[in-house]
Amino acid sequence: MKDITAIFNHALAALNSRDFGKAEKGFRRVIQLNASHVPALNLLTVVLMATGRFADAEPFIARAVALNQSSDVSFYNYGLISRQLNKGRQAHEQFTRALGLNPNVAETWNSRGAVCSDLREYEQAISDFDQAIGINRNYAEAHANKGRAMFQLNRHDDAFAAYDAALTLKPDLAEAWLGLGNALSAERRDDEAFAAYDKALALKGDLEGAWLGRGNLFVRLKRYEEAFAAFDKALSIKPDMAEPWLGRGNVFTDLRRHDEAFAAYDRALAITEGLEGAWIGRGNSLADLGRPDEALAAYDRALALKPGLAEAWLGRGNVLTDLKQYQAAVAAYDNALAIRADWDGAEGGRIAAKMNICDWENLEEEVGRLMRSASEGRASSSPFTHLFLTSSAEDHLLSAKAWVRANYDLSAAPLRRSNVRNHDKIRVGYISSDFCRHATAYLVAEMFELHDRSRIETIGFSYGPDDGSQMRRRLINSLDEFVDCRTLQDTAIAREIAQFDIDILVDLKGFTQGARPNIFAFRPAPIQVNYLGYPGTMGAPFIDYIIGDQTLFDVSDEATYSEKLVRLAHCYQPNDRTRRIAERKFTREECRLPEQGFVFCCFNNNFKIVPEMFDGWMRILARTQGSVLWLLEDNRLAAENLRKHAAQRGVDASRLIFAKRMEMPDHLARHRLADLFLDTLPYNAHTTASDALWAGLPLLTQIGTTFAGCVAASLLNAVGLPELITHSREEYEKLAVDLACHREKLVRIKQKLDSVRLTAPLFDTALFTRDLEAAYQAMVRRYRAGLQPDHIDVAAIHRSCI
Repeated sequence: MKDITAIFNHALAALNSRDFGKAEKGFRRVIQLNASHVPALNLLTVVLMATGRFADAEPFIARAVALNQSSDVSFYNYGLISRQLNKGRQAHEQFTRALGLNPNVAETWNSRGAVCSDLREYEQAISDFDQAIGINRNYAEAHANKGRAMFQLNRHDDAFAAYDAALTLKPDLAEAWLGLGNALSAERRDDEAFAAYDKALALKGDLEGAWLGRGNLFVRLKRYEEAFAAFDKALSIKPDMAEPWLGRGNVFTDLRRHDEAFAAYDRALAITEGLEGAWIGRGNSLADLGRPDEALAAYDRALALKPGLAEAWLGRGNVLTDLKQYQAAVAAYDNALAIRADWDGAEGGRIAAKMNICDWENLEEEVGRLMRSASEGRASSSPFTHLFLTSSAEDHLLSAKAWVRANYDLSAAPLRRSNVRNHDKIRVGYISSDFCRHATAYLVAEMFELHDRSRIETIGFSYGPDDGSQMRRRLINSLDEFVDCRTLQDTAIAREIAQFDIDILVDLKGFTQGARPNIFAFRPAPIQVNYLGYPGTMGAPFIDYIIGDQTLFDVSDEATYSEKLVRLAHCYQPNDRTRRIAERKFTREECRLPEQGFVFCCFNNNFKIVPEMFDGWMRILARTQGSVLWLLEDNRLAAENLRKHAAQRGVDASRLIFAKRMEMPDHLARHRLADLFLDTLPYNAHTTASDALWAGLPLLTQIGTTFAGCVAASLLNAVGLPELITHSREEYEKLAVDLACHREKLVRIKQKLDSVRLTAPLFDTALFTRDLEAAYQAMVRRYRAGLQPDHIDVAAIHRSCI
């Protein structure tokens, strides 16, 4: 026995002098001589923990507590070992047993709270941290841990308070600076977040979490090379860390390098199977690849792991919107916003989904909240949503600027060559995802064909699908060159464009579905133009011009546009005179229209119908006996809701007739059954307006105060029917009723339209194309003269040439 005591004492002395090798050898010898020697079991555990061998330590601590269940220190150590071995429930049990023996140890409460955080039981964790702080109010680590739990609950103000308390007590606590950096990053206080991470790393250069935080911040700022470097640094410190692989996957997703993204997410999940962020990342990549069912399954995996993931609910909402499952999308957005009310895009996505099914409940309040968000610089909505919700050009600009700041790389170096030669011809690049059967394609096809090849060289850059259609083949044949770059990331597309020495790059998408404005952020062309696809300002410093006309804006509007204004002489919208109208003669019966009565129609998308506009339509129906309103049925719920809204306004719901979508020649032909097209506001008919006029159907509009709200008036001016432009809701309704009740007036308008349709500027595509080319020439002249972009008035250019 004396030999055991001597061996134990020598081992204890070695431990006190941190000679872990000699201590381990001594304690093991004691246990070999007496397997029930509890002090040796406990202290061998301490040695193994100190040398990071937690798996080796576990059987010894388990034996110690089995032999003696009266030591809270043994249970505490058992808890520490279990946590290191990712045995969360076992760790929680051991700390709880320690607290049962001695509830007055702050470290035990703090450690159990840390385990609760690991288990995502954050409320219980906070309670445990408060117990620790109650015992020792100067316990900086407990304050910092409380901050992390508060952060996980999105209680950022409470997290900041906890971190401040920790750092007041212990300014050199690197982990508190790390947590503060994460909270600041979540609040988009980027400069402060970087400063906090830098402080953490100055104190502890191998703090992998700080490198991870910097990497995630770089991802959001689109500084991808720096992000990769930060993630690599984190992995060099802790190779078995899953989160940097997740970060790398997110960079690859942003770059549309999806195969590499999936590989990175797989690496992350191989390390931490329950890493919900990797499933969100997979969902985002799958959604971008147009694989909605797989994307939804990935988001569901993430939510099964952690239901309170705003980003996963947002992803579900976006995919469900693309699938036109709008009601389910609204529910997903609701969940996202309940978790985090300021999540980028969620609020606008929710309202847009509601508008697509004509659900107007609390709409005024929700739109007001969205406008306040824009005025505060928050990216709560895609700018496109604002176009059909508000008539404020100022709001459109604010929302666009906020969206651009949050989503695009404003620090990218220009990719265009510095030695671009002066071409004999102006090289114009048109970029879009819609080189297929799409409304934009139907507008631009003939314009492409009529470009003056002696002066203009055209290159199409397509990042959208090849639908194999005749329209796609026509567009390809109409351009001098065509580049299918749908498989390329944004930077690769920008580099491809730069290789062509483009003079003018024209964005035909803006912020509409499938748009990729980030390509323009890399400045692959010296002159970059917002045209046709998006009827409003893009609020982006990398877009130089927006093309409109004299009806859409004048120089006095410049304060509400980030671009310089180009005013074409007639209408900004091109048209295709070769569009075929089917010879088929539709009957009212087959279109479910009544045999008698006036037919008002509006084939605009359902989301453009707002309550105020619909109120006016119902008043028009009430004042025109036997009339009906013929609308596009985009989805069943929209039709049901519009019928319900009609009934609530005292109009028989059967007077609303709904038309299914059909092929364009037939769709144009069925316009002949309608008497008058009723336009919408604040977002007018655009392509649908030119469809109606091309088919010979008069269109009545109320001119608005924004680009999107003046398009129909522009078309009517260009087709010679300014008498159908009204300037107030009352005038609009009065004229609609007057034309319905005095058919002879409408007959004269139709006759006028028929007589000028083929000669008016609206459908004179050759005239339009010369106007557009004059604008292009003015842009290039300024650039080659070393002048900055400025407003361009094409009519004034023509006058100066006379």
